[in-house]
Amino acid sequence: MTKPTDKVKENRESSSGKTNISRRDLLKMAGIGGAGLLLGGAGIGALMKSKDGGSVFASSSPADGYHEAIPFYGDHQAGVTTPAQDFVVFASFDLTAASVDEVRKLFQDWTAASAIMAQGGMIGDDNDNLNVPPSDTGEAAGLQPSKTTLTFGVGPSFFDSRYGLADRKPAELAELPSFGGDALRPEWVGGDIGVQACANDMQVAFRAIRNLARIARGKATLRWTQEGFQRTSGSDPQGGTARNLMGFKDGTGNPDVNDAAKMNEVVWTQSGDGPSWMAGGSYMVVRRIRIRVEVWDRSTLGDQEATFGRHRASGAPLSGKDEFDKIDLERKDEKGKPAIPMNAHIRVAREDNVQILRRSYSYSSGLDTRTGQLDAGLLFIAYNRNVAKQFIPMQRRLAQSDALNEYIEHNGSALFACFPGVKEGGYIGDTLF
Repeated sequence: MTKPTDKVKENRESSSGKTNISRRDLLKMAGIGGAGLLLGGAGIGALMKSKDGGSVFASSSPADGYHEAIPFYGDHQAGVTTPAQDFVVFASFDLTAASVDEVRKLFQDWTAASAIMAQGGMIGDDNDNLNVPPSDTGEAAGLQPSKTTLTFGVGPSFFDSRYGLADRKPAELAELPSFGGDALRPEWVGGDIGVQACANDMQVAFRAIRNLARIARGKATLRWTQEGFQRTSGSDPQGGTARNLMGFKDGTGNPDVNDAAKMNEVVWTQSGDGPSWMAGGSYMVVRRIRIRVEVWDRSTLGDQEATFGRHRASGAPLSGKDEFDKIDLERKDEKGKPAIPMNAHIRVAREDNVQILRRSYSYSSGLDTRTGQLDAGLLFIAYNRNVAKQFIPMQRRLAQSDALNEYIEHNGSALFACFPGVKEGGYIGDTLF
């Protein structure tokens, strides 16, 4: 833990020796100031077990390790099954490197920097030299690690003819097909490299991507970025499931990340799935989904609940009473109709029992000056072992018959093959190169 500031020390003891801490200092010491108060995001730090064996990410407090460091090195990349932090900055990069050796060097440099940032350290040795630009951008100096994770993947275009890697491209890593209702915009699509930076402090997460972009100069440029948030952990002392911008709890049906066998089935690629360099990795789907919040806000509560198939207040399926009650697709209401409508989101997503691991965040990018409406929605991030068997068929069903389509549009899309974890002494992507 960092030491209290001098100001807090002074406030702690008055001349009479009694504690005298201001409300502002209490907020600072609790770690809930700044962007967390402004955005009201959703922090998730511990796991809550559902009645049917699944799990959702539940809130944690500073006392639960809110600002601790998460190791960068390991069998799998952090930031996949890691309980989701309060904030994300996602970045897509396009390579400009002239050779595969330069690409390799970029990943080596990114590895060294990422391992340091995950521990809350400063990058490089030139942060006190007045004669050169500092080696770290500096905005997180003195801040705690805040559970920083950095997760790296490569897109289909990474394996074009530029670097002689075409024969190592996984068959799974193909451009996602067009789905019904897509309204994709070029500025939110694709990329050679995708990086998910998460932390319990927005400034810490932003600093991570900023430093990676700086290190990449001459080798890669930013293609697009998107910041995201959930309600901060301190704002919900009960640690309930986070809500999306439609007001409904989001993520109740995730598989149990503590079940290693389930994660091998749903998330982690296995040695026989494709090229050996991907074993222990995963496929990351990123979709930028705009919510027509002005239309949604004019809908009745009954229509909203029928759209999701859940009660807004409790998060319970319309076939049950509690949030983690098993979804009963056969149950009828008092009129003999399906308790969960046939086009309700949870029914359509549940068909065929296909699972993915969702790790999504809300986003707000201000006002869309073309329409005069809010550009706000969901930064959908999901991990799965087999895109063709998991995400694609699920999204096709949703695009065809999900009642939620009336209120959303998918305007961004990307797919990345996430590397397996990095061993100490190695670097991101060393199994590929």
